Amino acid sequence: YADVYVINTCTVTHMSDRKSRQYIRRMKKKNPNAIIAVVGCYSQVSPEEILDIEEVNLVMGTNERRQIVEEIKKIDATNKVSTVDDIMKVRAFEEIEISQTNGRTRAFIKIQDGCDRFCTYCIIPYARGGKVRSRDLESIVSEVEKLVLNGYKEVVLTGIHVASYGKDVRDENINLLTVIKAINEINGIERIRLSSVEPVLFTDEFVNEVSTMDKVCPHYHLSLQSGCDETLKRMNRRYTTKEYKEIVDRLRENIPNVAITTDVIVGFPGETNDEFNKTYEFLKEIELSQMHVFKYSPRKGTPAATMENQIDPQMKQFRSEKLLNLNKENFNKFAGKFIGQEIDVLFEQSIAENTYEGLTPNYIRVIVKSDREIHGEILKVKLTDIKDEYVEGTLV
Repeated sequence: YADVYVINTCTVTHMSDRKSRQYIRRMKKKNPNAIIAVVGCYSQVSPEEILDIEEVNLVMGTNERRQIVEEIKKIDATNKVSTVDDIMKVRAFEEIEISQTNGRTRAFIKIQDGCDRFCTYCIIPYARGGKVRSRDLESIVSEVEKLVLNGYKEVVLTGIHVASYGKDVRDENINLLTVIKAINEINGIERIRLSSVEPVLFTDEFVNEVSTMDKVCPHYHLSLQSGCDETLKRMNRRYTTKEYKEIVDRLRENIPNVAITTDVIVGFPGETNDEFNKTYEFLKEIELSQMHVFKYSPRKGTPAATMENQIDPQMKQFRSEKLLNLNKENFNKFAGKFIGQEIDVLFEQSIAENTYEGLTPNYIRVIVKSDREIHGEILKVKLTDIKDEYVEGTLV
């Protein structure tokens, strides 16, 4: 058993809070003499609540995490200490460097922190800070170069609001496109992918630039949240469904075989049957390749938590299931276009004996049989059959 357990928490939903508390107690049972340190978003938003948990010894938030070893050295399993400060006052991106990694496939590179959008349902700006902090470009390039030495072939650029990269930098020529271009020039990296981004990022200039870079994957996760303009307005989302569709069309016109995935929230306060039906019809019309569907979860401290006309759980479940069924239809349509084609797949893991799983550039999950170890390799696969959320194939 470990002498110290560091638990990194999430607070996006009530379920994530509950899972964090369960994990804290489970680790203490493994070793009653262990130091339990809790970090992350849940501890940033509710440090007193975390510290009140009997098993917790140290609470740190989403800043100054590189000091965790020094903080742990100061205490033992009988102490209770919180170092959480006001995240809204943080102005600089916190660098946490890596020197060595394990694995050989996809690496997630955090390039940005903070979010000043303040969507009415979201607790993240209060947990990660409302000030945008961008990571230094040289630091990003250096980390990617280290990942290449460790055998990684794909990097995913992540952040709390990654489209805001460079917003806090005085040089107006520094933006997300600058980062993508720099990584595209690094030998050894074969794929560049973006995490969730707001649709307004995809201007004509941005789409034209990325369409010419062969390492940038033809897959974009465009956060939607609702296909109804009235709901989007209550959510404080800064686009309309018309604008969203124009961006989807722009990507499809300029990038062959592009996959567009999204997030959708059902049961947002005040969402009427008519509003939900608008969302359903909108998503049916634009036929995105995959959707992540979330049932709205009130977060204390956000404007939406106190809005009138909260939706009951049964209605949220019904709407969720309806969109999930549509998601299956849309995925089948999208994946069906590639059945019989030969596509490069980066194999990420073995899921059973002689069975491997990987991703195409446009984010189709593929499973194949192989008599030899292929983890970490990019190999050509003929796609043969669609299953629930993946496609079967054979190595060429």
